[in-house]
Amino acid sequence: RARERRARFVGKNGACNVAHKNIREQGRFLQDVFTTLVDLKWPHTLLIFTMSFLCSWLLFGMVWWLIAFAHGDLDHGTRLQQDPGEGSPPGFVPCVTSIHSFTSAFLFSIEVQVTIGFGGRMVTEECPAAILVLIVQNIVGLVINAIMLGCIFMKTSQAHRRAETLIFSKHAVIALREGRLCFMLRVGDLRKSMIISATIRMQVVKKTSSLEGEVVPLNQIDIQMENPVGGNSIFLVSPLIIYHVIDKNSPLYDISPMNLHHHEDLEVIVILEGVVETTGITTQARTSYLADEILWGQRFVPIVAEEDGQYSVDYSKFGNTVKVPTPLCTARQLEEDKSIM
Repeated sequence: RARERRARFVGKNGACNVAHKNIREQGRFLQDVFTTLVDLKWPHTLLIFTMSFLCSWLLFGMVWWLIAFAHGDLDHGTRLQQDPGEGSPPGFVPCVTSIHSFTSAFLFSIEVQVTIGFGGRMVTEECPAAILVLIVQNIVGLVINAIMLGCIFMKTSQAHRRAETLIFSKHAVIALREGRLCFMLRVGDLRKSMIISATIRMQVVKKTSSLEGEVVPLNQIDIQMENPVGGNSIFLVSPLIIYHVIDKNSPLYDISPMNLHHHEDLEVIVILEGVVETTGITTQARTSYLADEILWGQRFVPIVAEEDGQYSVDYSKFGNTVKVPTPLCTARQLEEDKSIM
């Protein structure tokens, strides 16, 4: 019967499989309201966007209604509607013209805040309080516009959107390269706009125990990577094969094809970071490989060819591999055999 598969720490799509529970200091999220709003899901963001405007319109609509009520504008407006012949007494000037109910006050509140007035209602110089409320509502409306539009802009331009076009091979492989066992994967960028200052790093996450008996369920171990241009920086203009030499400092040093799939707690995480050329925003793409996603004795097929004076990339073969002669032993045994010879 198939064994139960170990839960991933990082998904193939880069999502971290970590659930945060029993957080007692929820108030910390309110100390950074902008980031909290940006991190919300789209339905929640749109709900907050709508409610913020609606509540401000209702609040100031009530304020305009109270001003009109206190000044007597509602009484004179009602008499004018019932008997246009009576009108208002000579010399009476309302605080806001054409307000005779809460509905008209609410409509005036919308007109003030979003500047779509039709000219039927306007503030007069009769009431200094009305002029002050007009100024305050305009300032509040500008602040709400700035915050909500900023949140929507940040959500539509988040860095992880660019990471959707950074791809990794579905499987990783272990094979000989320059006479040494290497752990290899392929990474590529589907867009023509480049990732500037791209760097790549790799970690092994597995369950370990210390000499004192302390169990670390998710011990993260950095491992050295090499690529065709040297160091961790890569020039990702075309797909590259990134590899890690399995030497004595590698956590994969004692893994062989026979016991590879017995390492159920083994997970290799790959992280690609860089700056998006078109926006200048730093982006990060992640993936992971479990033990059963590592193919022993295989190599990636070439996908770059020169055609008509330019290089073309065939992404249909991006994850394809072929079998190659590879020792069925650990890197430690391979080095020991070489030292004996």
